[in-house]
Amino acid sequence: PCATLLLAATCAQAQLLDFKSGHVKGQYLLGTYPDDSLLRELIGTPSHDFNGDLRLLVDGRKNSWSWQADYQFIVRSGDTVNIGRQLPDNGLLPGGNLEDDRRLMDLTHVISETDDRVILHRLDRLHLGYAGDKAVARIGRQAVSWGNGLIYNPVDFFNPFDPAAVDKEYKTGDDMFYGQYLQDSGNDWQFVSVQRRDEDDNVSTDVSSTALKFHGFGLQWEYDLLLAEHYDEFMLGAGGLLNVGESVVRSDITLTDGKEEWVTSLVLNWSYSWVWGGHNVSAVAEYFYNGFGLRESDYTADKIREETDLVDRIVRGELFTLGRHYVAGSLLLELTPLLNITPNLFVNLGDSSALLQLVMQWDLAQNWQLLGALSAPLGSSGTEYGGLETGVDDLTLEVGPSLFAQIAWYF
Repeated sequence: PCATLLLAATCAQAQLLDFKSGHVKGQYLLGTYPDDSLLRELIGTPSHDFNGDLRLLVDGRKNSWSWQADYQFIVRSGDTVNIGRQLPDNGLLPGGNLEDDRRLMDLTHVISETDDRVILHRLDRLHLGYAGDKAVARIGRQAVSWGNGLIYNPVDFFNPFDPAAVDKEYKTGDDMFYGQYLQDSGNDWQFVSVQRRDEDDNVSTDVSSTALKFHGFGLQWEYDLLLAEHYDEFMLGAGGLLNVGESVVRSDITLTDGKEEWVTSLVLNWSYSWVWGGHNVSAVAEYFYNGFGLRESDYTADKIREETDLVDRIVRGELFTLGRHYVAGSLLLELTPLLNITPNLFVNLGDSSALLQLVMQWDLAQNWQLLGALSAPLGSSGTEYGGLETGVDDLTLEVGPSLFAQIAWYF
């Protein structure tokens, strides 16, 4: 009996190879484009895209040590594939930035590529970790999320989600060292170092990120303090959350030493949950001030190109907005325990344009989920959501209503 117990304890402590879980996702996107849209000239209307994503999660552990590897097999096909290579992520495609040209490790391989299809496989997680009583350390490809923004998040500059993204199950990983130390009081320190490659394929501090964050607890609130150097720019941040009655108020503010001056960004939100007519309801209202955004409401191509701080962050996938002042709202309504409906609204206060979105999440059966969204941009020509001017034959980047549908099977 003693030998049996010892063998069982040893097996429990050491499981070096374990298939954890996985999923298969099939996705369809329908896009429409008005007569004066440059996109209509390039791909016609409507556009159709069919995408697939297989993800396998494998890990292992022995005592305080662990490792993880997430494998992805991705197929993207359709009318917008070639344009998608040249434009920032639109919030609908899975996986975010899949290229490893600027990452420390190249873990992505393109199997086949044509004008309207790309097939690739990659490792989105590959890291070794240690977890002690008070300290955690991981090195390799992984993901980290910071900040108190629920829709916009200036503190989360490590591959953040587009605020209008529909599928937010997995963030794209980066090659980094992550460390955390937990104090007896419950406060903790977190450290992140992300190494990247520059345009010459050299590992350079000019494109790396190093950040230290302290998370503390007060009597009725939590707070964060941030010190970072991101792409050779110094950054300070502070934020926290506070319970106000039965609601929660969160906020973050950052100061960045930009190319020409110090730049301030701010997010402030309110969230509240209640039962309405026997249904669970959750509401979020948020204000976002983008200090890197354009002051004017006239977003011409020339003015956008002049704002290098803004353009750099959009290209890197850290920002998804052009203006300065935004409000956004979200209302999650649980119609049944298996069916949720969420209307979202994103408003640019500078040019009065907006994006209206209706998201549905339906758990069809055990391990099956249907995710859908209808999106409609609102605004006049020359505005962010109404269609930016291109300077080409009076054409804009205007898009019409779009449809997103995704079926997922988990195993």
